[in-house]
Amino acid sequence: MAETNAKISNRVNGRFQNPPGSPKGGATFGDFARFLYQQTFQTKAPIVPDWHVVDRGETEAQLSSASNPSVTWLGHASFLIRTGGKILLTDPFLQERAGKMGMGPKRFVPAALGVEQLPKVDILLMSHNHYDHLDEKTIDAYPYKEETQVIVPLGLGSFFTRRGYKKVVEQDWWDEWMMPGLSIKTLPAVHFSGRGLFDRKKTLWASFAIETPDGKIWFSGDTAAGKIFKDVGEKAGPFDYAIVGIGAYEPPSIMVEVHATPEEAISIARAVGAKKAIGMHWGTIMLTPEDPFEAPVRFRQAAIDQGFGEENALILKIGETRSL
Repeated sequence: MAETNAKISNRVNGRFQNPPGSPKGGATFGDFARFLYQQTFQTKAPIVPDWHVVDRGETEAQLSSASNPSVTWLGHASFLIRTGGKILLTDPFLQERAGKMGMGPKRFVPAALGVEQLPKVDILLMSHNHYDHLDEKTIDAYPYKEETQVIVPLGLGSFFTRRGYKKVVEQDWWDEWMMPGLSIKTLPAVHFSGRGLFDRKKTLWASFAIETPDGKIWFSGDTAAGKIFKDVGEKAGPFDYAIVGIGAYEPPSIMVEVHATPEEAISIARAVGAKKAIGMHWGTIMLTPEDPFEAPVRFRQAAIDQGFGEENALILKIGETRSL
């Protein structure tokens, strides 16, 4: 059974809410209709440039010799993070589609590893329950369910315990879980949850602060911009690295409430007090209609424009291991 913290700070009538000051999009019915039409009938898989993906054999070779600390991008929001002598896994979406019964958006780049190639990880962090983050097939197939500690936002624990995971902790925003040499703080994000028609906002969504003697990393999960990140920086920062979403931002009337633009991603990284930012949540799956390879260009330019430093806005190849 999942351990649960009883404190619930942002739930109204059984549904979780975004922090005060979060953006509102004001999308019309026509905006949603156009978006659904584009995604259903006009979306085509892009041509993937050679610079975007590491050969799987090279991915395995880099992993086998990965230093501590380091990160490996598996695609989308999935990372293997080595820090403090521990291995952490974030939002492991490794299957072909983000959806049920063979439906949902399809990857145009395979995951860097299959679930059978994952190492035994010490900590699995799950930011929320959307299909492109909480991948049921990957969670079912992961072989180290009894050994791996799972940390999830409120309401998601049973998803894992039903599938045989033995060490599951649910946390509210600002809660902290610790073991010798490692601290995980569950922190706010600006997003929503839901896997069907009737469960919208029934479980919490979150970002995470990871702290070891090697340094501090912030993993944004899915988030839009918001005033809350100044608080995150003041109460939980500063950070050596922010792993932050930079894709899935069109059309803005809809996405402004749930995802950050590349420019907003840099602003978020600055607000939380990060020295460097790693862009994620792009170049993997066509969730929205913008050019999927536009985001890293805008991300680097935003780092220049906002005085963050282009050299501090890091873009990884899918499958690449980067020493921290």
